[in-house]
Amino acid sequence: MRVDLHVHTHVSDSSLSTEDTIKLAKSKGLTHVAITNHDTVVGLKEAMDLGAKHGVTIIPGIEISAYDAELDKRVHILGYDFNLEAPHIQAICNPLNNRRDSNTKWQVEQLIAQGYPITMEEVSEVAKNSTAFYKQHLFDVLAQKGITRQDVKHLFKNGGPCDRSIEYIDAVMAVKAIKADGGFAVIAHPGQSKNYEIIPKLVQVGLDGIEKYHPDHSECDYQKVEALCEAYELFRTAGSDFHAEYGPIRPFGNMVLNYLPFPKK
Repeated sequence: MRVDLHVHTHVSDSSLSTEDTIKLAKSKGLTHVAITNHDTVVGLKEAMDLGAKHGVTIIPGIEISAYDAELDKRVHILGYDFNLEAPHIQAICNPLNNRRDSNTKWQVEQLIAQGYPITMEEVSEVAKNSTAFYKQHLFDVLAQKGITRQDVKHLFKNGGPCDRSIEYIDAVMAVKAIKADGGFAVIAHPGQSKNYEIIPKLVQVGLDGIEKYHPDHSECDYQKVEALCEAYELFRTAGSDFHAEYGPIRPFGNMVLNYLPFPKK
């Protein structure tokens, strides 16, 4: 058994289709893959059917883009094996994607004002399989015209013309929604996000596990996660956080478990 519990597809912000992602997983020897697209449950039944077709067990999942106001830090919450209709999850994630769309459209307007050759129609075409417009889609359009991410990334941070954040979901609400829909809730890459201190609060509302093995985690992070899992009786997960060409260069299938950390429903 080789299990990767953190994989994205073009339904959110990966460049690769669901079927191509599953075929790649099969070629890497993965037996179980959790599809954890950002803030959406769209396409999970299709993914499960495609997994059956290609001999890979697909675990329905999500990665909720959350935030903790007290810490002033982002917190990503992974959800697994919930009710596919997911009414509580959709109730908090659908408005977030509406805010994301509005913000991306605004960013396109700012790029146009800066003289960059981009239109919303082009972004819509690139993002046609996604449930929302992402910054990665803007970068894709520009890359097709020879303008790299490095050329424009300064515009999106440190007060640049495209630097505007959106309101994310409260982390406690994210955990509660996953639990209300019958799923398992796991905090994603706390070492990357530097938000270990929120874990005790999330445990109080039902957190089940911590993502231990992640490409951005160090040996020190492994030790921190292990100590917290022991202290709070949480399970550990592993995932590549794969986004294909839209993410950092990360080998697919190198962050795996040889068992399922939670009972398959």
